[in-house]
Amino acid sequence: MNSLPPLMTYGLILSILVISSIGFSKSNIIQDYSHFPYLEKRYRQFYRWLSCGFLHANWLHLGLNLFVLYQFGSTIEQVYKSQFGFYIGGFLFITIYFIILVAGCIPTYFHHLNNTRYSSIGASGAISGILFIYVLYYPFQLLYLFGMVPIPAILFAPLYLIYSWWASKNPNDHIDHYAHFYGSIIGLFLGLLVKYIL
Repeated sequence: MNSLPPLMTYGLILSILVISSIGFSKSNIIQDYSHFPYLEKRYRQFYRWLSCGFLHANWLHLGLNLFVLYQFGSTIEQVYKSQFGFYIGGFLFITIYFIILVAGCIPTYFHHLNNTRYSSIGASGAISGILFIYVLYYPFQLLYLFGMVPIPAILFAPLYLIYSWWASKNPNDHIDHYAHFYGSIIGLFLGLLVKYIL
């Protein structure tokens, strides 16, 4: 796999880095392109389901997401390229990423449809889905809870789902925990489809 560079992952990281950096200095970009269910419903601005994944709240939010995307995205992209070839594997990876990103916004859209104050940004939903695909291929690889506690990926996954569902009950933190939860589920479904059917 090392001979098949994860160019799609690198491209995602670069584009997210550049667009998020611009968003830090131009607040109108956040306002115009964040996931905002009320505006999406009223003005049919469904492009926000895609654009929100290229924006982040601050450098810490951005850095953590890009680190996790690099760690797991590059591995899964290489797995797909090994299975399906350089071009088809890369196309499959990027397609799955964007399906998770967009589909992960839909539950939040319906939950906050009439909330004039709720909006969210970040690629975490899509990255959560990629993480769950990683778990399918490397279930006993150790992941570090809170960066310190090593647990197998196959145990980390359900704990992450439980936390995301619990955290989604807090409507005031403006973190899209629904996207985390459903992004993970969608990623798991697509990962199973690719691994066992394609």
